[in-house]
This record gives sequence, structure tokens and C-alpha cells, in this order.
Amino acid sequence: MLIDIHAIQNHSPANLNRDDLGAPKTCYFGGVLRSRISSQCLKRSIRKSREFQRLLGGVRTRQLARLIAEEVGGSSAVCKRAEKILDLCGLKPKKEKKAAESEDIGGSEKSKMLVYTTCEAITAMAMLLRDGDTKSDDELAVDLRDLIVKHVAVPDMALCGRMLEPDKSAKSLWKGIDSTVEAALQVMHAISTHEARPEVDYYVAADDKRFPGDDAGAGYVDEAMFASACFYKYFSIHWETLVANLRGNTALAAHTVGAFLRGAALANPTGKQNSFAAHNLPDGILVELRDFPISYANAFADPASRGERGLVAQSIAMLAQYVYDLDAGYGAPAHRFWFSPNQRYPLAVVTGQQTTPVTAQPVAALEALVPAVITAIGYTWSDVQREVVRAVEVTL
Repeated sequence: MLIDIHAIQNHSPANLNRDDLGAPKTCYFGGVLRSRISSQCLKRSIRKSREFQRLLGGVRTRQLARLIAEEVGGSSAVCKRAEKILDLCGLKPKKEKKAAESEDIGGSEKSKMLVYTTCEAITAMAMLLRDGDTKSDDELAVDLRDLIVKHVAVPDMALCGRMLEPDKSAKSLWKGIDSTVEAALQVMHAISTHEARPEVDYYVAADDKRFPGDDAGAGYVDEAMFASACFYKYFSIHWETLVANLRGNTALAAHTVGAFLRGAALANPTGKQNSFAAHNLPDGILVELRDFPISYANAFADPASRGERGLVAQSIAMLAQYVYDLDAGYGAPAHRFWFSPNQRYPLAVVTGQQTTPVTAQPVAALEALVPAVITAIGYTWSDVQREVVRAVEVTL
């Protein structure tokens, strides 16, 4: 079973996701330039959102040795031994340009690669290092490798997956060991439903203190790029893979789906938000439970235009028409929910004066959408929330 999530979200002027030149990311689709938000950016904004915090168990870091040492209140000597063991694991440290001179934890070394592990694994590694006086570094490296492979059953890693590529120097240590976590989640790069070109903001900063004889010019002058766009977003969660990654904990899997759906609705990327404050929520969210994934991006292969209805309404109308057509050709999913705040925008095909609703359960509030989806999966939202809270309390 797949839980497919589609959203239409109009953002005011912003630079939520920058390229290497500091400009908003773009792409060509349907022969015209579109605004784009990368899938990595979207996933991180949801993973780090308030809605997902209780389920956040993964840690992506280049400072694993320091985290291990801090867990047991160790000194720089503990950190150095952790670095050496990680080196033997192929998670090779990289010298920083400026070596730390103090004896505090975590002086000068970071891994060349980001290591994605879990809080549970880090705690176990710290205990291993604390009680490892009777073992050699090579033996501890094997134990640490096993902990990295074993402790992976957390919601964010279950969704996003993990690909770990240790240094070739540790090839023998990892021979026959599968450290990969297959992601249960697929995310499309969000694209604007219409043609969108970046603009340039010329801005100045004035000097608050002026003295006689000072020129009247600005204290600072610069340019920044931004864009405004109505985005189509698409996420697909494979339920069986999610459950398998969470070691069969279906209640936790259901809670993960609900928290992810809330995060997808309420969380925005943080890029340049202090300058633009583009905290805009989706005007429409379509959730489907189906057997095979379908992206509705091609609804916008011909770019939307504002028209008489406005850009958001036109984008939703184009989505509705495409969904309606694909239903006729490929069949409708088992369950479909359409959420628009207060049903501001219906999911319907409009032909002249005639309106044909697309088959979907209408939902007027996000607080009703999440329980409805979880019920369709076969669980009760309030029950899975309570069960996960109890599990967290036991862990703590």
C-alpha cells in the first residue's frame, strides 16, 4: 500500500532553497522555467519540524566521536579513542585547518562524510567505549560497526533511508555487511505550476550614526535574488517498507505517517525566512491510498496562468482535471481525501457552467484529515499517539 500526498502551495516572495550562486533553485519543465524546491530541502524541513520532533531519532553528523564522548562525560582522550575506532570502521576523520589547542571534548577532527545513525546507537556506542578497557581497538571497531547496523528502527531513518559508504581502508570490516536502510519515502522536487523567473532585490543598509561631512550614501549596498511561485508537491510513502524498517511496529508506523502528513502541511523550508517570512500554508492537499504511485506533475506540463479564477484556483482546477482523466483511464484509488481549508477550493472539474466533483472525501480541517487517513490505513490516530507517548516515556 502507498500513501500518496499531493499539495498545492502558493509562496509569497522568498528564497527558500538556494543554488550555489545564492539564487532560488529553478528547472525547466514543459519547456518553460519553473521555480523549484529540492526534495532534500523538503525532507529536512519536515524531519526537523515541530510536528515530527517526538519521532525524531536519527542523527546526521560529522562529529560522531564528539557525541559519543559527550554521552559519557569524557575528556578529549575519550574523544580521541572514539576517533581512532571510527577510523578503523572506515569513518575516517579529517583534520581541520585550525587544530584545537584546548583539552575539551572534540577538538580538531570531523569525519569526511556525514554519518547517519541514531540516538539509540550513539548511547550504545558510548557505553561500549566506557566499558571497553578489556577490548582492543580492533574489537571495539567490530562492535561499533554492529551497533551502527543494528540500531536503525527510528521513524525518520525508516522514511528517508540510509546509505553508508565507509572508506575503502575498512573494506574487510564491512564485507558481507549491509548497512543500507531502504527508504520508505519518495519525494519529488517541488515545482511551480506556472512559469516563474527569479527577480533581483537591490537593497541598502543605512548608517544609524552620521556626522557632519559624511556623505549621504548608504552604509551597505547589495543584491539578493528571490521568486514567488505556486508549487506542486508530491510525496509517496510505501507502508510495508515503513513497517519493516520499524521492525513490525505498526502503531509507530501509523504515527509516523500522521506526523509526516502534519509536517508536510505545516512546515516550510527555513532559507532566507528572516528576510522574506514566506510562511504560507497549502491551499489544497490530496491524499490517496493506492497500489501504485502516481505523480500528478504532468497536470502542469502546460503552465498554469492566472486567468479569471486566480493562480491558486487555476492550479487546483488543472490538478482536478488531470486526476479526473487518470481515474477514467487507470481507475480511482481505494481511498482519496481532499483537504482545502474550510473547503475554500473544491476538487472539481469546471466546464463552462457545469461543475463535476472528483471522487474524494472532502475535509475542511487538517485536524480531521490526519485521523481520516490513519483510519483508512486501519488504525485510530488517538490510539497510536498514546501508544507512542507511552513508548517514549518508557525509553526516557
